[in-house]
This record gives sequence, structure tokens and C-alpha cells, in this order.
Amino acid sequence: MDLLSLLRAHRVVGIIRGSSPEAAVAAGEVLVGAGVPLIEVSLVTPGALEAITALAQVPGCLIGAGTVITEFDAEAAVEAGARFLVTPALTPGIAAGSSLGVPVLGGAQTATEALDALAWGATAVKLFPASVGGPGYLKALRDPFPQVPFVPVGGVDLDRAREYLRVGAVAVGVGGPLVGNAAGGGSLDALAERAAAFAGLAAEFA
Repeated sequence: MDLLSLLRAHRVVGIIRGSSPEAAVAAGEVLVGAGVPLIEVSLVTPGALEAITALAQVPGCLIGAGTVITEFDAEAAVEAGARFLVTPALTPGIAAGSSLGVPVLGGAQTATEALDALAWGATAVKLFPASVGGPGYLKALRDPFPQVPFVPVGGVDLDRAREYLRVGAVAVGVGGPLVGNAAGGGSLDALAERAAAFAGLAAEFA
């Protein structure tokens, strides 16, 4: 799986933290149908591995596992069907995913952490929480490190997503502003509308 090319093509990773595996799967199916095929199911979701296995069977879904901290997390997620892994920080999950041959978005906040994440085998750097510094901080990081593929996550709404992409993010990871309460039983119709708007970023920043 060429995760970096997929990030550049789709521009958005939908982040699901659901109340149940059924709710997570329902939200994921809507995201895929609305044009957001890159989906991360956080392992904090009850039954997350079950949801990952189910979404791995959905045509067009590029399913990943988030909040991967330990080597065990990485192994379990890949066994469940995750095609990429996402860590919240510099965790053993980065090297574990790399050793399993699975691309990883390695979590980092500083320049040193970003370089460490890549050295440990990350395909791209999840800038988290991006809301701490905003697009200006990402721009400052990219000035000395234009080759580092950054994916800002945390507090990214549609307008802020555009700002990050304008200053060079390869993609953005979006949880609450995209999924809302849909993964907890909220409106799937509203989710479809939000997802369609975020999916439009792919054409806007092609």
C-alpha cells in the first residue's frame, strides 16, 4: 500500500472513535460512500478490531488503526485487517508497524520528534495536536524540512484543513469536525454531507 500517494490523492483521513463496533462501521461505510476512503478507527473504540475487520471488507475502504501504542497493538491491528497504522506520539507502534511491512503515520509535535518518527520507520508524520501551533507552526516546520510529509491532526475543521494544505500538508486527519456524533449513534445523513465537503479537498488541492 502506497500510503503517501494515497494521502496526496485523497487529502483527508477520517478518524473514527465510536461507541461500539457497529456504530463505527456504519460511520465508516458512510465516509467511503461520500468519498473519504482513508479511514482510521481508533483502538480506544470498543470492539475496534472487530470494526476494522468489517470495514476491511467494504469495497473501496482503505482502513487503518489509530492510537497504536504498543507492539501488541500493531500486531493485533494488522491481523484484524488494518492496512496502515497511526500513533499518537513516538511509540513502539511505529517500529512495530514498519517491521510488519505496514505504513505508519507516526505521531510527533516537534521538529526532533518528526525526524525521529521517520528514522523509526514512519511513512509520514502525524503532527499532533496540530491545534497547538496551527498552520503557522506547520509552515515553520516545513521551512527547514520541506521533504517531511506532515499530516496535521487535532482541531482540523474544513477551513483549517484548507489552510494546512495551502502551507504544504500532504493531508489532514479529521475526527470530530468530520465524524461528529455519527459514530455514537448520531445522524448519518449529516455525516454524509460533511464528508462530501471534506472529500472536495482532493479536487481543490489536486
